[in-house]
Amino acid sequence: MALGTMLMLGGVASAQKVAFEEYTLDNGLHVILHNDASAPVIITSVMYHVGSKNENPERTGFAHFFEHLLFEGTKNIKRGEWFKIVTANGGTNNANTSEDRTYYYEVFPSNSLELGLWMESERLMHPIINQIGVDTQNEVVKEEKRLRVDNQPYGNLIAEVKKNMYVKHPYRWATIGSMEHLDAATLEEFQAFNKKYYVPNNAVLVVAGDLNDIPKTKEWINKYFGPIPRGNEVTFEKFVEEPITSTIKASYQDPNIQKPMIVATYRTPSMKTRDARVLDMISTVLSEGKSSRLYKKIVDDKKMALQIGAFNYSQEDYGLYILYGMPQGTYTSEDIVKEIDEEVVKLQTELLTDKEMQKLKNIYENNYVNSNSNVEGIAENLASYYLLYGDINLINTEIEMYRSITAQEIRDVAKKYLNPNQRLLLDYIPTKDKAQN
Repeated sequence: MALGTMLMLGGVASAQKVAFEEYTLDNGLHVILHNDASAPVIITSVMYHVGSKNENPERTGFAHFFEHLLFEGTKNIKRGEWFKIVTANGGTNNANTSEDRTYYYEVFPSNSLELGLWMESERLMHPIINQIGVDTQNEVVKEEKRLRVDNQPYGNLIAEVKKNMYVKHPYRWATIGSMEHLDAATLEEFQAFNKKYYVPNNAVLVVAGDLNDIPKTKEWINKYFGPIPRGNEVTFEKFVEEPITSTIKASYQDPNIQKPMIVATYRTPSMKTRDARVLDMISTVLSEGKSSRLYKKIVDDKKMALQIGAFNYSQEDYGLYILYGMPQGTYTSEDIVKEIDEEVVKLQTELLTDKEMQKLKNIYENNYVNSNSNVEGIAENLASYYLLYGDINLINTEIEMYRSITAQEIRDVAKKYLNPNQRLLLDYIPTKDKAQN
């Protein structure tokens, strides 16, 4: 805590500049090195440019399935041994999948750097994809879906929003996918997916932490990743959605809830755009903290809602701007929407004051410090900025973009995207028997 305060006082930009080195192997694997000797740990991570948007519409869930499947074992790591090797060497590991990418990483004491590199190269070069692994992970994924989606209150909310907001784009299905699709898939289909996307020229390797010998690190990277053959070039299809010109109305019954929620969602541009950053700031004004406009008015003062929020769900191709509220007492979803709309109209017509703008920028300075406050966060940021944004140096310069956003831009972007005729209104409600309980 004290260190964070010192960094803020010492001037964020200079204190937090992230130094890195990048280069590309002959097989197309991009490599990023970040040296941070503040703790004796090392992160070896690989991000692949494959997510749920790259799936066949009849085989959804493949990208997330691979996040599990590729821990099954390799030619040189026996089935069931992956996690044992990591824990025996004082490490941890994990992976996660989004619509746009899949990310794997190990955190080891820095004297196990070579082990981390070898393991990630094994995952890429020698994965064993066989029926026993597929069957085992199929059960794991089904259990995850039961826990996180099917039996989780509001667990289908984002999936329902996406389903109604996209007609052509593969963002229209949930990242976890369809269990029926996974059940129907053949072993050959899984192997083909691996061959297509898990290639060095579709990935970035980030090594971050206590790199006390960078020439040796490069030597090991070349030794373990250099021999992996380049794959076919991965091409990404472009899907263009027609603009939304009238309110889409939809409802969904969730058996796990007792309180309804109203969700207003607008389609927005790629996270790479300046407008996406402005929408981030609009979310902060509307709903970050108890002094935010929506919370103060609708939850605190008028006591109309149990919960209220706004967030910018940003992705590589498009984004979604999501506002939600849970009415309480005699208030209805329509009442909540009316109050939210009043606050949005204020943003569209009245400029934020200098004081409000300064408060907003302070929040983003703080967020910037926090996002680069540990080496794990830095490693993932470096990978994302390279692979998804196409500009690795955003890790140092994106904060300048937020600093330069004006009150006029906030007004104009609110006007451009947050209009009633450009949105989905989703009634997310309890099933009838629940609602009567």
